Amino acid sequence: MEQQPSSRRGAVWALVLTSIAGFMAALDNLVVTTALPSIRESLGGELEELEWTVNAYTLTFAVLLMTGAALGDRFGRRRLFLAGLTVFTAASAAAALSPGIGELIAFRAVQGVGAAVMMPLTLTLLTAAVPPARRGTALGIFSAITGLAVASGPLIGGSLTEHLSWQWIFWLNVPIGLVLLPLARLRLAESYAPEARLDIPGTVLISAGLFGIVYALVSATGDGWTSPGVLTGLTAGTALLGVFVRHGFRAANPVLPMRLFRDRAFFGINIASLLMFLGMFGSIFLLSQFLQSALGYSPTEAGLRMLPWTGMPMLVAPVAGYLSDRFGGRPVVVAGLALQAVGLGLFAAVLEPGVGYAAQLPGLIVGGIGMALYFAPAASLVMSSVRPGEQGIASGANNALREVGGALGVAVLASVFSARGGYGSARSFTDGTVPAVWIGAGVVALAACVALLIPGRRAARGPVPEPASEKVTVAA
Repeated sequence: MEQQPSSRRGAVWALVLTSIAGFMAALDNLVVTTALPSIRESLGGELEELEWTVNAYTLTFAVLLMTGAALGDRFGRRRLFLAGLTVFTAASAAAALSPGIGELIAFRAVQGVGAAVMMPLTLTLLTAAVPPARRGTALGIFSAITGLAVASGPLIGGSLTEHLSWQWIFWLNVPIGLVLLPLARLRLAESYAPEARLDIPGTVLISAGLFGIVYALVSATGDGWTSPGVLTGLTAGTALLGVFVRHGFRAANPVLPMRLFRDRAFFGINIASLLMFLGMFGSIFLLSQFLQSALGYSPTEAGLRMLPWTGMPMLVAPVAGYLSDRFGGRPVVVAGLALQAVGLGLFAAVLEPGVGYAAQLPGLIVGGIGMALYFAPAASLVMSSVRPGEQGIASGANNALREVGGALGVAVLASVFSARGGYGSARSFTDGTVPAVWIGAGVVALAACVALLIPGRRAARGPVPEPASEKVTVAA
């Protein structure tokens, strides 16, 4: 039986369920950061291995997101959402039970596979369930919640690590996943994209290319930039990405049609998102450790002291949504990215082994406001820049580029940290962190400049009619 997107009650259920799932997937990007010193003490591991506890997740997440979206479009978005949620929940339990750093990295990679299937389908399921007139509000709420997850990762991870153990950052996902699975099966409507096709060559090219580049960047910390493995990874990865771009222009049904980037809105928000996550993820990876390793805070104390930054999305997101509705998404996103860059710069300017908390506050507050302004309208800009039948691809592409940015950010800024400092002392940790965070601030400032390419409200094109072949079926 075919019908239009579901009733108001169904839309509320879709918003609640997809937001919780999105929160879990986004949280696991950075929930590990404040637990890294405890994981290092418990399981051992050098900087390169600690990087991989973060990057194993973000890498598999990034390279398989577009594949997850394509599988959902072809075989059913609810069906694949449930499959991804199952894998994510099971891998979370396995990560908590890891006996060594190698096993933890492996299960983090499996977690990323589950999240890659689940995450892009949250947006397409939500978009299909919510009437067009209310999609902006629903996507704004969804984005604010996932943005809060990214920002609150250090606090949640620190609190669980100190008061329970680092394993609980993974155990937390298990009961939530077990509750979501039956509710999603009963309350979400199944939907498909018209004439969806799988692009196996494109998937192989993007996966291998990204893996080569990120693996090389992470390995450079220990092996050096001129080592054969690093040079091979960078060269081969870049070449494969070049072939992927060519494939995206010439293939009949590519996993990421390059023609989408001819649209200024799609190009601007996606490239800005990649740069924003590169600067922000890499900075948080180091700053959350700086508060513990250089300033001597406990994991919970470190998380609490980041609260002016991490808590701002809760306070500012409603205002950001109103401003986006009133003035359009571009000025809000640009302002948010600019403030995030200023916040990181203020933080980098005061970092010292004995820096007081009052000196840290301006950077935390300004950065938090900027993060909230960015997250609220970002998803709406992405989804409104493409046709309804391409929203699965657009969601997967945006999430993939953000995760690629996060993986590159951790790898690049950790390399800067390693070249200029290290874990030996508070002074050494500070010497490595300061230049890395300055680079993070510069990259986010560049993201603000790129976001200026997004058309303003008057220049933006009107909504594209929903194709008649888009199917939504009632949940069984």
